[in-house]
Amino acid sequence: MTPVSFIRDLWVAGLALYGLLAIALVVKRTWRQFPVFTGYVWLTFAMNIAGYALRRNQITYFYTYWIAEAVGIVLGLAVVYEVFRHLFSIHGALLRLASLTFRIAAIVLVLAGLIAFLMQSSSNFTNLSRAINSMEQAARIIEVGLMMILFICSTAFGLHWKQAEFGIALGLGFFAAIELSAVTLRPLVGPSHVAPLDIARSLAFDSSLVVWLGYLLAPEKKSSGANAPQQDQLEQWNQAIRKLISQ
Repeated sequence: MTPVSFIRDLWVAGLALYGLLAIALVVKRTWRQFPVFTGYVWLTFAMNIAGYALRRNQITYFYTYWIAEAVGIVLGLAVVYEVFRHLFSIHGALLRLASLTFRIAAIVLVLAGLIAFLMQSSSNFTNLSRAINSMEQAARIIEVGLMMILFICSTAFGLHWKQAEFGIALGLGFFAAIELSAVTLRPLVGPSHVAPLDIARSLAFDSSLVVWLGYLLAPEKKSSGANAPQQDQLEQWNQAIRKLISQ
């Protein structure tokens, strides 16, 4: 089996998993609790179907692929924010701090992509892909950094491994970490080593779909009184930040 055919098989498997996940999101009515994550899944699912159908047309596929990448970057950051918003839903000051952090991250991301685009000498395919590649690298760094903060502080945030927010963050964080590695290494390796990177990206994406599907179908553990100390600590942080903001 050639690397190209293996990547195509992984793509087909990913589409099948995507379809199951999209249907499960509707059946379980997850869109009520996580509308951004649901939109992320459905929109990227549609983009992947379009990309697979148009893969033989080089020009159309090029634009479809990079539009899908750009949409995935923006919605991926929005999903991270949605996870934080759920965790801090009853802590207004912490939610305001998280919102401010994401606004700054969005501004930095847009500026990084714009600078990378303007630094190109022309608007051909190669330069456009490099600009978006630079923007994607900046976005993945932000995603991975925010996910690391989330998992490092998971105990303080009252986040446990059976919680839906943990599953969403785990799947997206794993995929973003592999994507960051692939995007960083791609300009440094020759054409002969691009295929292994694409295989790693496809495997990571399929794995994230499996994680999301598993968490969606598994019964979620309800919060118990054991989380009270963590919630008290969060409230202390919330009050401290509120006092700092009011000064």
